[in-house]
Order: sequence, then structure tokens, then C-alpha cells
Amino acid sequence: MNEFPQHIGLDEARALARGVAAARTLPVERIALDASYGRVLAEDLHAPHAQPPFANSAMDGFALHGAELPTDGERTFRLAGEVFAGAVVVPTVEAGCCVRITTGAPLPPGADTVVIKENVRVDGDEVRIPAGQRAGANVRPAGEDFAAGDAALAAGTPLRAAQVAVLAAFGVAEVAVRRAARVALFSTGDELAPPGAALGFGQIRDSNRPMLAALLREAGAGIVHSAHLRDERDTLRERLRAAARDVDLIVTSGGVSAGEADHLPGLVRELGRIHFWKVRIKPGMPVLFGEIGGTPIFALPGNPVSCAATFLALVRPTLDALCGRRAAPPRLHARLAEAVHKSHARAEGLRCTLASDADGALWARPHARQGSAMLRGLAAADALALIPEQARELAAGSVVEVLPLPGWTD
Repeated sequence: MNEFPQHIGLDEARALARGVAAARTLPVERIALDASYGRVLAEDLHAPHAQPPFANSAMDGFALHGAELPTDGERTFRLAGEVFAGAVVVPTVEAGCCVRITTGAPLPPGADTVVIKENVRVDGDEVRIPAGQRAGANVRPAGEDFAAGDAALAAGTPLRAAQVAVLAAFGVAEVAVRRAARVALFSTGDELAPPGAALGFGQIRDSNRPMLAALLREAGAGIVHSAHLRDERDTLRERLRAAARDVDLIVTSGGVSAGEADHLPGLVRELGRIHFWKVRIKPGMPVLFGEIGGTPIFALPGNPVSCAATFLALVRPTLDALCGRRAAPPRLHARLAEAVHKSHARAEGLRCTLASDADGALWARPHARQGSAMLRGLAAADALALIPEQARELAAGSVVEVLPLPGWTD
């Protein structure tokens, strides 16, 4: 009798794998801000000061006291100086006076309004301003973006360009992040030849390992070990055991079904434990998740599309949890551009292209050829459209979850 679940649903498999990974969250390290893109913030950031730290001009123009603006006709103000972005000393704006100011420059004492340069006439040191200008206009108040003490970024936030900009704005030179996941990547199978090698009879080239390496790097992981392993049980056992000692995650492809040369289920059970084996998804049903010596392992199917589908559906969210991501990314949904018929009781990931229409709706158009060993459809796809288990017939326009492939907006 098996002590681990088999043929479980995709959502259950996701939750189980994320839960295991969340209990093994990677340690914290401090790195230079310039190197932090793609990592996960490990500490909450509260604004150490107001942002912007001082009131400043939103436009090029003239700073003055808004209560003095004319209600009809025009009024002449005396030009009493100028202030540029980065100024350390600024003139005070007296009654009846104005100061020339550039975008981003600190608002001088006595001023609370900026009239843009296009709306005034300048004659020497006289500035004529017509009625119709609004008091308080074109000024960014101190703390408009963040007040001192505001929650700025939460621990568990992935650091993209905007988040890096927030850290920089608050003077963070070194940032506490979760360490990048260290991964061992193995492709298995006697039939595999490396790219560039001549093919012998019955051989195919190993496309899974380069593909998985790219997917892992896009997920922010570092690959510590990478090798093609033959279907030799003793060799597999030793390489898996050694890898488990110095990585955070092991990912394999091939050798995970129930054939004579499929050694991985038995080896994972022998060396550690299996959390689940076989998920109700097509392609990718034989996927296995377990651990060896406390190190999680995903054994993915050997067919290339199955390998990619299970990575996107299971490995990527597990890596997010391992790296301390606060929450799973929001799920993306699209409408099917054509009707879908499904004859089996598993969820199915259909290779599809994505396009939005003039009304803003996102549409997924499945490819005609969906074989699990066919790389052409995968290379042309933008995403996998997930057809739910219970669905058999879905009409055109039905809403489904989609798993975007990395770079689908390029």
C-alpha cells in the first residue's frame, strides 16, 4: 500500500508542494541594490523619510503665493530670483514677487503655487500672470508619495524594476533578500544525445535539460549541478544523494513513469520520501514530488511539452515559496477563441497564443497540434490554457486559467 497520494488534482499538488517549500524558506543575505533584481525581499521596508522629502515643483514655471493670483485681468509680479533642481539655497518669495523655478526644484519659502511658463509673459524682471490660474497648482507636496513611516514594501515582495526604484529612493544601498535557490538539474535516458553530437540509431537530442536550465534561470534560480545521466540505477542513486547534500532543489526529467528503466520513483522512496506521484493533468501526468535528505525533488516527465507544462504548473510556484515570495502570483485568465472538446477526466494544458481585442478582453487560441513530444507548438505558444478536470465541452468565449510562458509579451 502506498503511503503517498497518487493521481491527485493539480490544485492539491500545487498546495502540497508550496507547503513543503514554505517550510524550507531559504536563508537571508544582504546584497548590493544593483544585484537585487529578481530576488525576494526578506524584510519589511518602512519609509525612513517622506518621499518626496520636500515640496517641489511639478513643472517649469514661476513660484509664488497663490492668494495673490488675479481673479480677473492680469497681475504683474516682480521676478526676485530663480531656483533650479538640486539647489541648496533658495530665495524667499515676498509679497508681489515670484521666482523662476524648474521641475523638481524645492519650493521656496513663501510660495505655494507654480504657474507654468507657457501661461505667463515675461518682460525683464516683470512677470505678467493672467486670471484663471489655480492656487496650489503644479506643486508636489512633501510626502505625497510616502509619508515617513509608511509601509513601503513588504517582506516576500519580488524585486522588479519599480521595487528597486523604491529602495533606491530611500537610500538603500544593500538590501536583505532571500538567497537564490541552488538547483541540481539532471536529464535521464539512454536515448539522449547532447546538442551538437551525432545521433546514433534510436537516439534523440537532449532538449529538456537546456530548456529547464533556461526556465530555472528565468525563475531566479542558480544551477549548481547539471548533467545527463544514463538509466543506471546505481549511478542515479549516487548522483541524487550527492546533489541533495548541497542544493535546495533537485529537478530531473525522464525516468519517472512505470517502465523497466523508470528508476526515479523507487529511488526517491528509497532515499527519502514521496509526497505525491502522478497528477491529474495532461500533458505531464507522471510528475513526482518528494524529498531526499530533506531536499525537495521534482521528477518531471521526459516528453518536452510535459516537462515544460509541469515546470510551469508546479516547479515555478514551488520555487516562489522556497524563495519566500509572500503570495502566489495572481492567476491570469483568458477567453477561449474556439470551442474545446476534452475526452478525458484530467486537467489539460493546451498550448495557445494570446491576444487582446479592442475591448480589452484576452483571448487564448489553442494550437491545432497538441502532442506532448512536439516542440514546434511549444516554441510558437504564448501560454498554456488550463482546461479544468470536470470540463468536457467548453464553448468559444469560455474563461479559463492561462499559464504564460516566460517572455510571452516580447
